[in-house]
Amino acid sequence: MNTLAHLEPTSVWTAFEELNAVPRPSKREDQVQAFAVAVGESLGLPTDKDAVGNVRITKPASPGMENAPTVVIQAHLDMVCQQNEGTGHDFDREGIAMYIDGGWVKARGTTLGADNGIGVAFAMATLRSKDLIHPAIEVLFTSDEETGMTGALGLQPGWIQGKYLLNIDTEDDQELTIGCAGGIDVTALGQVAYRPAPVEDPLAYTVTLKGLTGGHSGMDIHLGRGNANLLMVRLLRELEREACVLVHRVEGGNLRNAIPRECQATVIMGAAHAHLLHTTFARLSSELTREHASTDPLMECVLTELGSTTLEVLAAGAQQALLQAISACPAGILRMNPDVPGLVQTSNNVAKLKIHPDGVEVLCLTRSSAESEKMDAAHRIAGVLNLAGLTTTFAGSYPGWEPAPGGTLASLMRETYVDLFSEEPHVNACHAGLECGIIGERCPGMEMISFGPNIRGAHSPDERVEIASVQKSWTYFVEVLERLARLN
Repeated sequence: MNTLAHLEPTSVWTAFEELNAVPRPSKREDQVQAFAVAVGESLGLPTDKDAVGNVRITKPASPGMENAPTVVIQAHLDMVCQQNEGTGHDFDREGIAMYIDGGWVKARGTTLGADNGIGVAFAMATLRSKDLIHPAIEVLFTSDEETGMTGALGLQPGWIQGKYLLNIDTEDDQELTIGCAGGIDVTALGQVAYRPAPVEDPLAYTVTLKGLTGGHSGMDIHLGRGNANLLMVRLLRELEREACVLVHRVEGGNLRNAIPRECQATVIMGAAHAHLLHTTFARLSSELTREHASTDPLMECVLTELGSTTLEVLAAGAQQALLQAISACPAGILRMNPDVPGLVQTSNNVAKLKIHPDGVEVLCLTRSSAESEKMDAAHRIAGVLNLAGLTTTFAGSYPGWEPAPGGTLASLMRETYVDLFSEEPHVNACHAGLECGIIGERCPGMEMISFGPNIRGAHSPDERVEIASVQKSWTYFVEVLERLARLN
């Protein structure tokens, strides 16, 4: 504790450090929800929690600003929980260990939780402040943003009354986000046939892909980083074709909104032909590392012999069907936006892969700023995976956020940015899923903007937040609040 106490703005960094001492994995947020409620109650402010875990804290306007429209400050309480191999962090029981590295705050081997902990810290600092000039405020802390946006989806119409909403969940301090993609969870499940390995003197091996860069499956999907699950399937498909490798199990990835960084398989090979496995693996691993030298420079492909085995392997037809179907699954960027240069319109992340004797599981997150295109992509993915005998279902669909660049809030925030920093902000839409589209459906007419400090490596253990950018964003936020307070 107090690692960040000397940083400015002190109120924000103190709140962030307090928050990061509290475990807050998605869908297991009881502790952090209780923490948020305690913050509101300790300040004597009206504080409520709804049936889905959202927390609302209201604060009256500064004296003389009572006639200004109410402003909602919104951030989500949960965080993506990823860690490097061997870190051994227990996200359910331990807080985040942070340190300062140059101009950045980082975590030791885990995700930092700046996404969206910095937004929560801004809101906490505002609630605690005695000298900020602001309109009446409703702080909305949503739950479970990272694995389904169920907090926003469960928000009851009328629970939030504000006219303007500031979502502090954008990860570049030059950007004002006014639109985002929608998403849908695609899940393919099934059983698969196994058989005794049809080879003499079977040997078991583990094939491991690790050290990939990973990252946010929306914000980083355009960077061409390797997907460990898809690269593993490619490796196994080629090992099957060239060395007749037999597959026992495959397992990689865990979160839909994180590009998978690791995947491991157990394969079987007859001892007499083991040299084919070694030779082919060496060539394929060299190809993969060469192709991904720029995007995933720390990627490792490792083959480890386990010795003699009695493990069963996939039936011949099942192995071929699964590997081919997953290889053909639409993934990565599916379409760029034809009207906005550089903006991804539709994508898919093959986030989790499990092939075991107890069943097969393929989890995807499909995103698009076009609802019809989102559903078309989901059905294409389902069609491919169903051909391998899996059953595919859809869940957790949420809408995109339609940009409204001409509103009062967008104009005020653009002008404020120019006045403070003497440059134009980038007013744009993003490919990530923000809660604004869902909240907008439940609060018709509310104007919304998303902004925030520079966060890099979100959804991976490389996550970091820039110290100077937090100061810049706080200065901007404080000025925006004052200008909103002076609206009548």
